[in-house]
Amino acid sequence: MDKNKEGILESGLSYLKQLVNKSTFRNAIFFSGGIILFTAGVIVYGIVLNLRQIPLSEAMKEKGITRIQDPLIIIDRKSYTLNLYDDTILIKTYRASFGRNVSSPKTEKDDGATPVGNYKVCEIDTVSKFHKFFRINYPNLNDIEEALRKGWITQEAFDSLKFQYYYVGCTDSSTRLGGDIGIEGIGEYNYIFKNLPFVYNWTNGSIAVSNEAIDELYTVVKKGTKVVIK
Repeated sequence: MDKNKEGILESGLSYLKQLVNKSTFRNAIFFSGGIILFTAGVIVYGIVLNLRQIPLSEAMKEKGITRIQDPLIIIDRKSYTLNLYDDTILIKTYRASFGRNVSSPKTEKDDGATPVGNYKVCEIDTVSKFHKFFRINYPNLNDIEEALRKGWITQEAFDSLKFQYYYVGCTDSSTRLGGDIGIEGIGEYNYIFKNLPFVYNWTNGSIAVSNEAIDELYTVVKKGTKVVIK
């Protein structure tokens, strides 16, 4: 091949390479821009949804209630909601997230699942990394009876947990069943997660609501408040 042909070929290859580089760079810019616009749109939509939420005080006013005297929390894992009642009257519904494992109820430590059953708030922590934390008495009596039947805990451990359930409040979280489960806020990532228009299950099995929601619940929830998870 003579020098003229080699020069033409090299020039052609160089030009083609420049076109590919420009095209790749342009596509990368468009792709990144698309992701940014999509993310921004999702967050804006989530913000609009949250703006439709009315404060608890207004929800109470609509029900003709000035004070919640008998708070009851019913949590529905299928609809991803936490429902606040005053006795039998539904006052307000909050969106909730659960444990990463949503296929089954919690039975073991570190299974990432949310327990199912009837519980009570046994401790309230206002300095939690998740803003506020209402610990429930998981494992409850049904949980430990099932664990004893399966041979997961000893009779001694069962007796200890049963005593705690009746006379202490919060039950030990160091057995195979795990524990330290409750209703919590989101914490420092509140603005991001609360504005997602879809549910993202991320907890260790606890029930997470926005920081604003946990603050509202804090005004009515107390030790002994019943929590039903279904």
